Formats: sequence, structure tokens, C-alpha cells
Amino acid sequence: MKTSVLALLFMEIAWACLGAPAEHGRAHHIVVVVWDGMRPDFVTEKDAPNLWKLSQEGVTFRRHHPVYPSSTEVNGTAMATGVYPERSGIMANREYRPEIDPLQPVGMEVPTTMDRGGPHYVAVPTVAQMLQGEGLETAVAGSKGVALLQDWSHDGMTRAARKSVVFFDGKTAPEGAMAALTGTLGPWPETVEFPNIPEDEWTAAALTKELWQSGVPAFSMLWMSDPDYSQHQMAPGSQMALAAVKSVDDRLGTVLDALDAKGVRDDTDVFVISDHGFSTIQASDDVLAPLTAGGLQVTGTGFAHPPQPGQIMAVNNGGSIMFYIVGHDQKIGRQLVGIVQKCKYAGVIFSRWKIPGTFDLHTGHIATPGAPDVVVSCHWTAQANQWGVPGMIDGDGTRKAGKGTHASLSAYDMHNTLIAAGPDFRKGWEDETASGNIDLAPTILWILGVPRGAPMDGRVLLEAMPGHTLERKLSQEVLQAQNRDNGWQQYLKISKVGMTEYFDEGNRGAAPEVTAQ
Repeated sequence: MKTSVLALLFMEIAWACLGAPAEHGRAHHIVVVVWDGMRPDFVTEKDAPNLWKLSQEGVTFRRHHPVYPSSTEVNGTAMATGVYPERSGIMANREYRPEIDPLQPVGMEVPTTMDRGGPHYVAVPTVAQMLQGEGLETAVAGSKGVALLQDWSHDGMTRAARKSVVFFDGKTAPEGAMAALTGTLGPWPETVEFPNIPEDEWTAAALTKELWQSGVPAFSMLWMSDPDYSQHQMAPGSQMALAAVKSVDDRLGTVLDALDAKGVRDDTDVFVISDHGFSTIQASDDVLAPLTAGGLQVTGTGFAHPPQPGQIMAVNNGGSIMFYIVGHDQKIGRQLVGIVQKCKYAGVIFSRWKIPGTFDLHTGHIATPGAPDVVVSCHWTAQANQWGVPGMIDGDGTRKAGKGTHASLSAYDMHNTLIAAGPDFRKGWEDETASGNIDLAPTILWILGVPRGAPMDGRVLLEAMPGHTLERKLSQEVLQAQNRDNGWQQYLKISKVGMTEYFDEGNRGAAPEVTAQ
């Protein structure tokens, strides 16, 4: 159970007398507001006035990163667990999991996928589950299915778990909680719009009006679909995308007003975070044609019959492609890599095997038990789109050129937003230390005084808190790989804080210089 308020006071006095910081935070409530796909360069007074004002009141993390792949379900899981994909088990939005469906890829946020995945679908506990285990209630509301990954098992083993609710994309866990939401707010607006104001507005109201009706719990999360939905439709910087930013900024205002009305704003740490950055598609490439022309048996939709060894499932995820070779035939893997290294869309290649010009899956922290045999991050440039927003990638063919996408190792996909404000954070401060989505879970648990249990890959963001300094070593390195037979070369630029790694960017070609830390 969480330490009582009186006990925390005595502990703070004791630490002060000893000249050491208390091993917990001051806030009794944590609220995480996720702006799906929000790039940090749009946090301006004009485009997002509520968020900009919050940044002046708290800490802006200038070098914040998603985990790779820079996509929603992967990073929703990373936020919830504090570990890399290879430890959580979720390494893409869409994966080929033969034990769940032997014929076609599955969406990793789909409830039926989670049910078929079994009790260890997410291999480690989430923040919500750990807090519930300590008797603390949680509330999660998301206009996208990823919200369910925050508390996916919902086993009801504790009183706090039974009183905690997850709303996700028009459904609830437990199912019976939906009636109260619709009774207060009316029916869920199932049609997605651009910007997706109706669904995001309904979701914010579900959290603040219904799930907070009896009080703000220890942990809350609001996950909004925009600006991601609108940026996919028209790309970052478009009029539609900017209207989407303004829409979710209004929803942030709803949350802050509700905290003020309930008298808990001064007792609450608010995190505004995005799951990933965003890019514009420069060209939309046919991933399958070169492989088929090279004699490989590959499909991108599904197998008509139970697959035979040597057949390949290609699963497109926007800025990255996952190749699953039935039977894990290394010879076929080498042939596949050789073809891909000649393709315009290829940026960085990861492989299960030691193949020239590739990094291994462990280097990308994506070596899950069901990992693909080859993973390709798409090539990118710093060129600006028609609205003057930098970051163009060669897409995987799932969307047309001119649309927006993400999931690559582009510097614009791999840098995202984190702003934190409240009693535990410095005022008007900019943190230049590298940070990432995997740091959210350990930081929340530290603030609330809840033990982490198993070690996490992320770290507590102590340097952003008054009275604390960063004691871990800062470093940066660039990994390189090449295939001398065909001239292929690629790099991966990594920032480190202690043992925690953050990917700054990766691409084909010569490596950039390392920046001094």
C-alpha cells in the first residue's frame, strides 16, 4: 500500500535532516494526457496555447524519444511498462503471430488478439496494474484501442482493480461500465472525423465527468486520437493537422479546468506526452514486387492456406516493414536482405542473423519471442513538405505520397513531445538530457512511492525535479554496418543516460558526427 500522508511528511523531514532527497514525490495524483503523434515543434503559443502555457509552468524535455518502431501500440506499451519492446513482447502495431492467427497479421491493440495471446500477452505488469496491486485506483480513457494496453488484463484481483475502469474506442473494461458513460454523455460517436473532435471531446468528457465523478484517482490517462488521425490524412503542418492540434489542446484545457474545479491541481503532476513524432511520405513504394521478382514467395495480406517453410509474410507498419520467414530459413533471409539493400525505400535493416550491412534485432531492442526475421526502417530525408515542415520518408505503400506517417528511425519520427508540470517539477525549465517514453512508468511509480518490482529499462527523470541532479553518465555513439559486396552502408545514432538507450536516428549512408555531451 502507498505510504500515508503523515508518514510521507515524517520521511521528508528525516531526509531533509540528513541532507538527502526523499525517495518519492509530492503529488498524490498523476494525470497523463497523450497527444497521439504530436511533434514537439508544434508546441507553440499560437498552435497549442494551453500546452505552451503548461510548458512555461513546468519542464519541457527537449530531447525526448519514442522506442523503435516509432508507432502507437509499441510506445503505448513502453509508456505503460517502462521496458523496451523485446521485454514487453509488443514490437509493432501489426504483427504476424501464428499462435494467434496462422494465416494473417493481427492488430496488437485488438481485444480478440489480446484474449488469444494469453495471460502473458504483455510480458510484464503495467503501471496501472502495479498501482492497483498497491490499492490505488486508476482511470484510463482513450479514443483509440491502444488505451486498453494500459490495463489489458483487468483481472479484478484487488478492490482497486475492480473499481478501476478503462474506456477504449467506444468500449469499456469492465463491459458494464459503458452504460454509465453513455447515460451521462450519450452514444459514442463512432464515425471518425478529421480533425476527430467528436471522439476526442467525448473521451475527455468520459474521463473528467464520469470516471472522475467521485474524485480523481492516483493515476489517470487520457489518450486522444489527434493530431495522429489528421496528420495521416493530410500530413503535418496542413490546415487540418493544425486544427487537430488546436482540438486536443482544447481537451487539455478541459482536463486542467476539471482538476481546478475539484481542487486538486496543486496536488497533481500532469504529463503531456506523445507516442511518436511524424513524417510526410515522399514516395510510396511497392515492397513486394522486388522480392517476388527475385524469386521469393511473399505476401502482404495473408496466406490462403497454412504456410509452408520458406514463405514470407511482409507486414507493413507505415515507416517500417516486418518480414517473417516461415521456418526461419537463414539462406532465404540473406537473399531477402540482399534484395532489400538495393531498394529505394530501405533505410536501416535489422536481422535475426549476422548478415553484412545489418544490425541484429537485439541492437534495436526488438528481439521479442515472436520477432520478425528481418525488419526494415524506411529511408528518410530532412526535406520539407509543402507546408514547410521538415521530415520526408519513402513509405511502405500503405499510404499515398503527400500523406503523413511514422514508425521509422527518422529523426522526425524518433523525437516526440514530453512536458511535465506540477509539485514535483521545476518551473519554466528545459531539460536537455535525453529522455524517452520508457522513462514515464518508473517516474510515475517513483512519484507515487510505489516499488517497481522487476527492474525497468527506463529511468526516473530526477534531473527535472527540484533538489535533484543527474548522476548518471551521458554519452552518445554511432553504430555502423556495411555490405562491401554491394556498397550498402547504414548507421544508428544512440544517446545514452547510464544504461538507458535512446535512438536519435538511423538511416542508410554515411554516419553523422557524434555531438559532444
